[in-house]
Amino acid sequence: MRQIVLSLLVDNNPGVLARVAALFSRRGYNIDSITAGITNDPKYTRITVAVSGDNQILEQIRNQIAKLVEVRKIVELENNHSVCRELVLVKVMADKKEKQEIIAIADIFRAKVVDVAANSLMIELTGNQNKLDAFLNLMADFEVLEMIRTGITGLGRGVSTLN
Repeated sequence: MRQIVLSLLVDNNPGVLARVAALFSRRGYNIDSITAGITNDPKYTRITVAVSGDNQILEQIRNQIAKLVEVRKIVELENNHSVCRELVLVKVMADKKEKQEIIAIADIFRAKVVDVAANSLMIELTGNQNKLDAFLNLMADFEVLEMIRTGITGLGRGVSTLN
């Protein structure tokens, strides 16, 4: 099993994201991560999908996505030729002493404290999956009240574009 990240350029029409997601559920494939957002051209949306499987399953996924009418282009975002990031927000219960420990850990990861309350901190961190996983492993020593990850998004390096 291996994971790939596919960047899809699709028409910015209602229901496109639902059709892409439904394609996976109909075939029994799992989506590891999916994000979508408008591009610099409002006619198009970029959908970034991370999926896992063997080579045969991954090829079937590519072929099925390519059959969707609204899909204009599909590119695999390979590690050496792209930049992929994810965002995590973590709300941690913390007294005065713990706040200093958490802030020190956040500083090491170049995370930002985005909210401070009497008994909690909220931290924002962006990076690759490994960086976020390492940070969350350290946060496991504290009482995590809430946590959300956005999913992977990315762009190819250099001047090549998906458009």
